[in-house]
Amino acid sequence: MSWKQPWLPYRQMQKAPGSIIADRTEGVRIHLKDGRTLIDGIGSWWTACHGYNHPHIKAAVIEQLNQMPHIMLGGLVHEPVLRLTDRLVKLLPGQLNHVFYSESGSVSIEIAMKMALQYWTNKGIKGRTRFLSFRDGYHGDTFGAMSVCDPEDGMHHLFQGVLADQIMVDLPRDKEKLIAFESVVANHANELAGVMVEPLVQAAAGMRFHEPETLAAIADIAKRYGLLLILDEIATGFGRTGALFAFEEATIEPDIIALSKALTGGTMPLAATVATEKIYEAFLSDDYDKALMHGPTFSGNPLGCAAANASLDLFEREPRLSQAMAIEAQLKAGLTICEDFPAVVDVRVKGAVGVVQFERCPNINVLRERFISQGVWVRPFRDVIYLMPALVINSNDLNQLIDSVILVARDAFN
Repeated sequence: MSWKQPWLPYRQMQKAPGSIIADRTEGVRIHLKDGRTLIDGIGSWWTACHGYNHPHIKAAVIEQLNQMPHIMLGGLVHEPVLRLTDRLVKLLPGQLNHVFYSESGSVSIEIAMKMALQYWTNKGIKGRTRFLSFRDGYHGDTFGAMSVCDPEDGMHHLFQGVLADQIMVDLPRDKEKLIAFESVVANHANELAGVMVEPLVQAAAGMRFHEPETLAAIADIAKRYGLLLILDEIATGFGRTGALFAFEEATIEPDIIALSKALTGGTMPLAATVATEKIYEAFLSDDYDKALMHGPTFSGNPLGCAAANASLDLFEREPRLSQAMAIEAQLKAGLTICEDFPAVVDVRVKGAVGVVQFERCPNINVLRERFISQGVWVRPFRDVIYLMPALVINSNDLNQLIDSVILVARDAFN
């Protein structure tokens, strides 16, 4: 049977090779319609932290589906969202006590930005209408989120001139850049609503890492100049870097944090924007205009909340964080050989993230086909090959992924 193809994400539909049809998933494997099986090296864009079709999450979603698949949060709540909210608040440090739900990471960033902007307005402080973010960063594809992504090297450069005018600087990885960062903050503090950063791993714009000390320095400067600190943990949250949340390594407390992707174990779309008591209190008033006027239709969807609660059960019962560190050790040992390849400029590993970076961009479509021919699902982008597998992957499957990266990286430009 021939079906009409959907317009696919991040794809030049005229030049890209034909899509392959996934039929079913299990554990870390994708079973294709044509009978082939692929080991998934990227966990469906970093969501399937427990692997596919985990029986505990599956059972929770089925039970919730039979009881109540969806109900609006406009004046109603339900037990799964209450339970999830309570658990998230207990997992997060400090005063991160108030959770607002949406369906995607990009929208959770929009909500974070909206909270930050209205926070200042509600306090009667005018002019704080811009955000500071960092080059090589990525925060989503909706318009507010696009405005804080890298405007030149990112995928949204075509929208320059249409997006809100934000302030972009280099991540302060050394003393010189830290001084430059503080200088920009000092010069623009009165017009900034907040600072937006991906903790430890700038993911979708190039898989670039920074140290906890860098993140701590950013947080310190933001605090000293009275700016709100917004952390985008959409990619890093829930064990990816070896801690439950990446920012824990820097022992800092953000004002707002955005979570999604692995929140439901890759089962259902759900995102959370979590704010501190200070932020929340600025919205409490007899004045209706000071309320947060935002309401995604599927906000706090019961199926998503049921999946998220089941996913958190697994983090409590099973050794996900130690599994992430075991993956880190195996990635470091296995990918090191790539440093000797002429076209490779860097090999880096952080938690369950392994990256091989080239000196220039290879033919991505060719590389993706080579991975498929080796029985793995790996999607290089720009100048990097990366692995972000499910945290439950066993050492044999991870070795197959590593071996495939070595073979593809060695001949990437041949």
